[in-house]
Amino acid sequence: MKKILIFVWITLLLLSLFAFLLGYLHYINTFMVSILLISTFIKGQLVIDYFMGLKNVKLRYRLIPSAWLAVVLILIGVAYYLPI
Repeated sequence: MKKILIFVWITLLLLSLFAFLLGYLHYINTFMVSILLISTFIKGQLVIDYFMGLKNVKLRYRLIPSAWLAVVLILIGVAYYLPI
């Protein structure tokens, strides 16, 4: 279990570094925003599964935070893609 948590932690670190570098290098376009939203969902799901301890519980309990995360990210995506 400890190896899995280390792997998850390194994955979270790499995805966060990727997001930071995209912002730092000002390489943001509509495609990259979609990639960032997807990577944010993956990071959130990893935190929900492993660090909140919901990996081995019933599906209905896992869906509550996952659905919340999906709604928030969809609203952010809609707000970004709406024309000003």
